[in-house]
Amino acid sequence: METKRVIVDGVTEDPAFDEAVALLKAGEVVAFPTETVYGLGGIATNDAAVTAIYAAKGRPSDNPLIVHIGAFDQLERYVDNISEKAKKCMDAFWPGPLTVICHVKPGALSEKVTAGLDTVGIRMPNHPVALRLLRQLDEPVAAPSANTSGKPSPTEGVHVEEDLTGRIPLILDGGATGIGVESTVIDLTLDTPTILRPGGITKEMFEAVIGPVNEPTHIEQKAGAPKAPGMKYTHYAPDAPVLLIDNDEVEVKEALAALHADGKKVALLAPDHFGKLEADWFFTFGDGTHEQMAAHLYDALRACNATNADVVLATVTDKNDMGSAIMNRLEKSAGGHWYEG
Repeated sequence: METKRVIVDGVTEDPAFDEAVALLKAGEVVAFPTETVYGLGGIATNDAAVTAIYAAKGRPSDNPLIVHIGAFDQLERYVDNISEKAKKCMDAFWPGPLTVICHVKPGALSEKVTAGLDTVGIRMPNHPVALRLLRQLDEPVAAPSANTSGKPSPTEGVHVEEDLTGRIPLILDGGATGIGVESTVIDLTLDTPTILRPGGITKEMFEAVIGPVNEPTHIEQKAGAPKAPGMKYTHYAPDAPVLLIDNDEVEVKEALAALHADGKKVALLAPDHFGKLEADWFFTFGDGTHEQMAAHLYDALRACNATNADVVLATVTDKNDMGSAIMNRLEKSAGGHWYEG
């Protein structure tokens, strides 16, 4: 299969959107940018299209998919019994990096989207390319991240091209994404709203709108069937094993020396000022703020695959605000493993 990557902006008239809509209506899949990461979309009512998503990614089919819509009036076609708290969150944060778990209308979506559950994660992305595509299509689009399953998510069109060339027909390239980590997923079918995957909308932001919110760790979430992507399998990992380490220059310097003494080649992922240390490869987390870390995280993890590093050392951050989302991805990329000197 030939894969085309076409640069679009979502504002200028462009025949690429007509082509994308035609492909989707024919049951094909198309990659497109959101404000978080690139998604790999297929129409969520079409079993064949959803099967094609799983096949392109190499993704287990017991992992549910998030459904993307382009307008509020599409919501009632696919979900039932939307709670007042859910409505408040949608009003406050849509379009934006928020996925809401709702009760799915029986028969409204492919069962392959929900992985047999009676709920579905649904969101309205805040990106001009995504919104234009979704509004022109006027259909629900199931779209996980547009990468090979388990690998770092793509934040640029060329990342999608690296992973999925020959597997999908079209990539709408809208440039680098803004936030850099996937949407927050919150389950609002429960008595106490519960964050299933942290992201750009934080616990503190929710609580300012709807009151108390529960945020279990990813370890606590492992029991039972996953209601959202990212709850069951190892994610976000480059080819070399990742080890987490405290954001401490002395500790990192000692770790590099010990690993080198053991004959290991090391890629270091850390804030800018760690670049002077003697890692074999250095990939920046920017200035180390949460916003910069989120924006650089997947690009840095993905860059490790262009090296022959034996080990990837990644510095951590606190879990305040966006730090929770960053640490969720780092802990999963490392499988929970920390450097032990």
